[in-house]
Amino acid sequence: MLCLFVIISGKKQNKGVQISSMNNNNREQQHKQNKDSTLRILDSRFNQTLRNVQGLLKGRSIPGKISSSQMVDQPDNSNLYSPTYKRSLSYNDVGTSYHTSETGKEEVHSKSKPFGSSDENKQKISTSAVETSSELVRKSSFRGRATDSTRVMKFTKVLSGTMVILEKLRELAWSGVPDYMRPTVWRLLLGYAPPNSDRREAVLRRKRLEYLECVSQCYDIPDTERSDDEINMLHQIAVDCPRTVPDVPFFHQQQVQKSLERILYTWAIRHPASGYVQGINDLVTPFLVVFLSEHLEGSIDHWSVSDLSSDKISNIEADCYWCLSKLLDGMQDNYTFAQPGIQRLVFKLKEVVRRIDEPVSSHVEQQGLEFLQFAFRWFNCLLIREIPFNLVTRLWDTYLAEVDALPDFLVYIFASFLLTWSNMILKLDFQELVMFLQHLPTQSWTEQELEMVLSRAFMWHSMFNSSPNHLST
Repeated sequence: MLCLFVIISGKKQNKGVQISSMNNNNREQQHKQNKDSTLRILDSRFNQTLRNVQGLLKGRSIPGKISSSQMVDQPDNSNLYSPTYKRSLSYNDVGTSYHTSETGKEEVHSKSKPFGSSDENKQKISTSAVETSSELVRKSSFRGRATDSTRVMKFTKVLSGTMVILEKLRELAWSGVPDYMRPTVWRLLLGYAPPNSDRREAVLRRKRLEYLECVSQCYDIPDTERSDDEINMLHQIAVDCPRTVPDVPFFHQQQVQKSLERILYTWAIRHPASGYVQGINDLVTPFLVVFLSEHLEGSIDHWSVSDLSSDKISNIEADCYWCLSKLLDGMQDNYTFAQPGIQRLVFKLKEVVRRIDEPVSSHVEQQGLEFLQFAFRWFNCLLIREIPFNLVTRLWDTYLAEVDALPDFLVYIFASFLLTWSNMILKLDFQELVMFLQHLPTQSWTEQELEMVLSRAFMWHSMFNSSPNHLST
């Protein structure tokens, strides 16, 4: 009797375990189905967000989109000095050699897992992208909405303190700096001038004297004291200086070219890892114009460096030298042998464009055009040769506000710049693409077009840069 009870009890217990196990399996399957359904919904929403972004490129509206006219209030600078420039993009560029490297591809792939390799990561990334997309559009648009008088007041408040809070200054500078404040703001953003106003003049005086000493030791020496490589480098710089921004007559002045030569050669000698690379000459020009604007008035077409004392010229050169050094410190591998930094960034640009606008990416690939063939110059000269020179300083306000993370942000600026012409690109064959991308129709651009490029770049950078898995599909 006892044995029969034990057997029956055992059977009941086993049956209970089986039922419990079946219930657990059902719950797990139901949970998995719910999770898959959620992921499909999130992916669908995220893909819709991407289609909306593409719609922005093609002129269609998206939720939260601000039109160019709403986005940027035209500042009233009638009472402020603002240099004017004219420039066309038809001049011949200095050739720069490049070599495709597999290193860039390997490094990018090694930093990101294939998209969808983790359901948990996929859900997290998709949710984040969907929830923040409209907010990013709002923030990027808001950056340019403040009136000019309000912006000036905010800049004045930040700069007038004993200690400048650089984070606040970067936030303000991102959407443009008032012309007469730009020299001070740029020195601060690059860390050349200290944020402590009590120390600022002493530090600048010391750095300017240090530059004079460098020139004395590196430049003001006879050729007999230079190596053959140094003589060749000085010769190359002397050849490139007259080619620098050739459409702006100011840069044709002999004294201006001599200042460029001193700055570039001294920098190259002090940075032997890279030395002088063609394209660095372009990077000096925004600094030169901005720091000269503290001493020269009116249009740049009427500027004459001969009106300045040798001390002022020396100080301007010193500021250009140190600011160039600070800028390039964060992107040294862009200018070392084979320029591997640029090759990595070009590969990342290709991946970003493929993710944002696959038809353009496919068309460029089908035509056999390598991104390196047109984007190399963009990274090498930071778009100085691609847009009207009067917009360069505005673009560089954003560059310097992002200076600590500039190389990554450049990828998104250049993606936004390229996809401005997505409809046109889809209609061109290889030969037409090469010609079009070398001479982009930006001659009539105003700050509104540039602000749109920067706003899209800000949005895409915020969406994709912290979510590299989205660049792998």
